[in-house]
Amino acid sequence: MLGRAIREQPRIFAVAVTGSVLFGLMVIASAFVVGRVVGKVVVPAVARGSVATGTLALAAAALFGISVLRVVGIFGRRLGAGYMQYRLQAAYRRRVTRRYLDLPLAWHHRNATGTLLSNANSDVEAAWYPIAPLPFAVGTVVMLVGAVVSLFLTDWALALVGLAVFPALFALNVVYSRRMAPRQARAQRLRAEVSGIAHESFDGALVVKTMGREAQETARFAARAGELRDALISVGKLRGVFDPMLETLPSLGTLAVLVVGALRLRQGAIDVTELVSVAFLFTVLAFPVRAIGWVLAELPRSVAGWDRVRRVLDATGEMPYGNTTLDPATPTPATLAFHDVHFGYEPAEAHLPGTEVLGEVTFTVPAGKTVALVGPTGAGKSTIASLAVRLVDPHSGAVTVDGVDVRELAAASLASTVALVAQVPFVFDDTVRANIALDRPGIGDEEVWAALRLAEADGFVAALPDGLDTVVGERGTSLSGGQRQRLTLARALAGRPRLLVLDDATSAVDPRVEAAILAGLRAPDDGVAPASILVVAYRRATIALADEVIYVEHGRVVARGTHPELLATVPGYADLVTAYEQAEQEREQTRTYDEVTPLTSGLEVEVDR
Repeated sequence: MLGRAIREQPRIFAVAVTGSVLFGLMVIASAFVVGRVVGKVVVPAVARGSVATGTLALAAAALFGISVLRVVGIFGRRLGAGYMQYRLQAAYRRRVTRRYLDLPLAWHHRNATGTLLSNANSDVEAAWYPIAPLPFAVGTVVMLVGAVVSLFLTDWALALVGLAVFPALFALNVVYSRRMAPRQARAQRLRAEVSGIAHESFDGALVVKTMGREAQETARFAARAGELRDALISVGKLRGVFDPMLETLPSLGTLAVLVVGALRLRQGAIDVTELVSVAFLFTVLAFPVRAIGWVLAELPRSVAGWDRVRRVLDATGEMPYGNTTLDPATPTPATLAFHDVHFGYEPAEAHLPGTEVLGEVTFTVPAGKTVALVGPTGAGKSTIASLAVRLVDPHSGAVTVDGVDVRELAAASLASTVALVAQVPFVFDDTVRANIALDRPGIGDEEVWAALRLAEADGFVAALPDGLDTVVGERGTSLSGGQRQRLTLARALAGRPRLLVLDDATSAVDPRVEAAILAGLRAPDDGVAPASILVVAYRRATIALADEVIYVEHGRVVARGTHPELLATVPGYADLVTAYEQAEQEREQTRTYDEVTPLTSGLEVEVDR
């Protein structure tokens, strides 16, 4: 990992290491300058009671010059290390999010949103956390080599003390890292799980509130947060054991140098200058040596984070686009065709078998026609809609638009030709204009209002406080369900698609409004050519507007024909449509009763006044 970081940011790393090496060399130099000042200036001054001004000025200049160079080294080291760390984190956040966009929808189905957020945030941050102390540690290694050489040049006995202390520090750090690794890996995994539970609870706030699940969700979050707390406490306890030991070793080395140095001084092997230099050197080495420990201490967490990030970067299954383009200026609707399509969702766990949800699906949506897709819940209708716009690819068979396999189309050509309005509408926390235009070129206010009119949404948008500039709130919380559906429909229409796929996209809209929308889509005004429409439908009125109906059961096309034909010949279809119609009538009656009752409950009738 450290090698990867250095290879990706060599220049910044070189600046940081140069600053760190400069700092380390100045630390060694300061030790010998201090020793020389003590031996040649302080001791004679104490003995004679005075010191020459020139000597004192020279000593001060030497100490000041070394201090300035140390400050320069610190600036270079810290700025370079910080810039390198944040640059790597930013780069890998972008790589992870780009990878999310490349991976197919099936991969996202197998991974919780909270985990994906953790991968792009805390895991990336943890992966490159050791970069901050890395240049300091490299400079410290250079400094230690220089210190050992200096010790041997000074006195062999004092050098042996240094050789005993430094390997002990490295050995202690290795033991520390090995014991810390599993603790950091567990803590990093629990961070993702806590993030996942929190995201799920926030995303399902409406369900949590309406079902009275606050206490259960709080307990579920508290249990996992408690595990994370215990894991982090375990990390802290281990640091609490090893940190004092790492602090103590250099201090013990200084004490040993003073003892051995005093004996060598008495023997006349060294003088005061050399003793003070070596003792001071051990004193100032205590802090820089910790930098090596910081790198080693963060490596377990870094490796745990990197393993999780690499799982995303190495994930397979992306859906590459082709180079074929359809004529964007073609005003005619597109033709959609399914050719013996088979599809199954991959299991959440790799060792489990997959389940086929579609098989032998073959049908055509002719240019300019409306085809209704009808079937019971779980029949595969939404999967067919996803295949039509290439959110997923078939396992076998082909889906074509104007005779071209969608896998061969360029991304821009597919997006400009086909539009999907999903079953669950999603609205960004932005203005109405931004939600519809999506910064797409060529979509101004005129195109936005035209799309709103087609979606029967221009009336309520015009009534909003700021019109197109109204901010609709997160997920469109200030709008009703039907209003959100009409905005998402207008978003799709603003791009002037030649094929429109509606996955039960008007279920929250009043039936009369829905009929007006579908009629407008079949023959739009504003000079827009009609699009081919594949609509997942439930209401009889919607189905009756279709030129052809495809009836699906258990992932198979069971029957096809007009609505009256299927009513007369397919009992399952007739039962399903009739059941939907009865449920719709009951809902209408309930809605009417709820609207009328408040008006009549307070009436008082005066008889024979």
